[in-house]
Amino acid sequence: MASIAQSPVSFTGNLASKPTASDLLRSSSNGACGVPLRALGRSQLGAKRRDFTISAKVRKVKKHEYPWPEDPDLNVKGGVLSHLSPFKPLKEKPKPVTLDFEKPLMDLQKKIIDVQKMANETGLDFSDQIISLENKYQQALKDLYTHLAPIQRVNIARHPNRPTFLDHVFNITEKFVELHGDRAGYDDPAVVTGLGTINGRSYMFMGHQKGRNTKENIQRNFGMPTPHGYRKALRMMHYADHHGFPIITFIDTPGAYADLKSEELGQGEAIAQNLRTMFGLKVPILSIVMGEGGSGGALAIGCANKLLMLENAVFYVASPEACAAILWKTAKASPKAAEKLKITATELTKLQICDGVIPEPLGGAHADPYWTSQQIKAAIVDTMDELAKMDTETLLKHRAQKFRKLGGFQEGVPIDPKRKVNMKKKEEPIVPIGKTPDVELRDEVEKVKQQILEASKSSSGSPETGLKEMIEKLKIEIDYEYDEAAKALGMEEKILMVREEIAKTRNVNDHLAHPPLKEKIEQLMDEFQKNLPTAPNYSSLKYKLDMLKELSTALSLSKKSTNKDDLKLEINKRFNELVDRPDIKQKIEALKAEIANSGVSDIGSNPEIAEKVSQLNRELDSEFKNVLKSVGLQVVPSNPEAKAKIEAFNEEVNMSIDDVVNSSDLKDKIELLKSEVAKAGDTPDEDSRSKIEALVIEIKQAITEAISSSELKEKHEKVLAEILEANKSSAGSPGNDQSSLDESQVNVNLEANRSFV
Repeated sequence: MASIAQSPVSFTGNLASKPTASDLLRSSSNGACGVPLRALGRSQLGAKRRDFTISAKVRKVKKHEYPWPEDPDLNVKGGVLSHLSPFKPLKEKPKPVTLDFEKPLMDLQKKIIDVQKMANETGLDFSDQIISLENKYQQALKDLYTHLAPIQRVNIARHPNRPTFLDHVFNITEKFVELHGDRAGYDDPAVVTGLGTINGRSYMFMGHQKGRNTKENIQRNFGMPTPHGYRKALRMMHYADHHGFPIITFIDTPGAYADLKSEELGQGEAIAQNLRTMFGLKVPILSIVMGEGGSGGALAIGCANKLLMLENAVFYVASPEACAAILWKTAKASPKAAEKLKITATELTKLQICDGVIPEPLGGAHADPYWTSQQIKAAIVDTMDELAKMDTETLLKHRAQKFRKLGGFQEGVPIDPKRKVNMKKKEEPIVPIGKTPDVELRDEVEKVKQQILEASKSSSGSPETGLKEMIEKLKIEIDYEYDEAAKALGMEEKILMVREEIAKTRNVNDHLAHPPLKEKIEQLMDEFQKNLPTAPNYSSLKYKLDMLKELSTALSLSKKSTNKDDLKLEINKRFNELVDRPDIKQKIEALKAEIANSGVSDIGSNPEIAEKVSQLNRELDSEFKNVLKSVGLQVVPSNPEAKAKIEAFNEEVNMSIDDVVNSSDLKDKIELLKSEVAKAGDTPDEDSRSKIEALVIEIKQAITEAISSSELKEKHEKVLAEILEANKSSAGSPGNDQSSLDESQVNVNLEANRSFV
């Protein structure tokens, strides 16, 4: 295109300075040639010349050592690096959210607040009541969070106040810089990636990011990534692999975003690329499920050497609601679906999908986010130390083998014992129990009784093994007799129906929590017991019950006798240790030598030697009393009056215990404990063990509170004072010699009444 030639325009003043590189450019669009761009932008051809200057004011900013400040202020709210990320601390605290199963806790918390308010208003001292309520709250909180159902853990994992990926990252890293973009023009805010350091070691972090309020959730798409998010994660994986940064991924998503646009952009292809790439990365990979891990959306950044889960996190192929809608045609069956899917951290650890469980505080991770973050940090450090020892080839094989072994069984290859425990047991054909003739059973019982009698005469101990075997056999016979009686009375169908109702509950013990079912069971038991005497085999059943009671009593007595013998042996052992002490031995030998040198045949005829003997006896008594006190025993005189007082006090303590045990609440807990123990069997799993331990603690605490009442304490102190006073008066009376000590004088200390628990 031809250009129009024009003479250059001249300027004076500051505009007449030397031409720059931009001034040498020509514009072909406006037809001007040889005119500086600066001149074209600020003047018109033929305009009047003016002299003026242009100045710019530079804004002063704080100088930083990029990308971190040289002297970071440790008191900056939200962490030292909060200014480097758009993720800022919320200006307002999140509103507390109470889940349905937490409402009983809120009632207790409200009571505590009301009592504190009353104390402030009236000025009265309610500290005891407040402490008692707080103890109840802590116990209720512990009981609730140690017996959570799977669907309750799902609700905790979805809690709106649960700490997010960036919350944890800023808590565990010294430095963190967020990296953006998939290098295709997009940056998905639902997936966050960046470089950070822990204890001076650099890692590549990537994870799903949910919002902390409605505005953030909309911005982050509720933690559901689009293909751009997975491609951003893929780019960072290649970057980490190239530079040798170990990768740590945090999983917290209900699933990949399943809208039409995402499918058009290749959602499935993006996830598949991530899966294939992660198995070929030559750096250690650790995945942590911190909330909910949904399907392929979670697995796209979850193909790691190790997979860890927070205690209340869940990892699933389909959400419980979706599974329930497919199988049971209603989302209301989600609790049942959550249990059947085995999606909790404990269940997945048993299936070897999860490699470890990171603990959470009572109340969930949102109850103490910083403490939870520190647990995550400790788990990261330990796992990375372990993976760092592997070379590249071992690391790749380890990652592949982790996924290859999931759900795989091969014929002819021995099954791992751990996995075999979790496999479904084969249903063995039920062999009907044959009834042992009464005559034969009577002979066996008499034989066991004769063995017990002979053992008691020879003091060789009770034959407990044979006794236990006979008791087990009698129990089987009694069960058979009960079944026969139920058939004869026509109540077999009713019993089977009730058993089916119990089986439909979440577990065997839930019938205690359902009043209608509990009432039905009690009515059935009353009806059965009422009609039992009319059964044709009642006499045989009653005889076997009497024999079982008799043998059980014999077993209990044999155990008590064994305990008594052990106590005697312990006392004799302690006494021998005392006598063999060098200082005591020296005194005894010195006194023996003095008696031998004096040539006195009767110690009583020499007052000086008699006094020395008495003094040594008193010293031995005092030393031995201290030894006995160290094992929880106390020496008291063999005084009938004192013995009667002790027995009366013990009887009162036992009555208090009986009252507590027979109370409705504790009785239910004891029944629940019995059923849990029966259900667990000889090899209880972790859940059963934790339930049993929690119930034992509750029962112990209730009984301990009963026998620790102020009234019983006062009576105990009073009885103890009376016995000690009687001891002093009897010691000062003539003819009472306290110098000797035998085992009949040793009785269990009154405080040992607590040890029955």
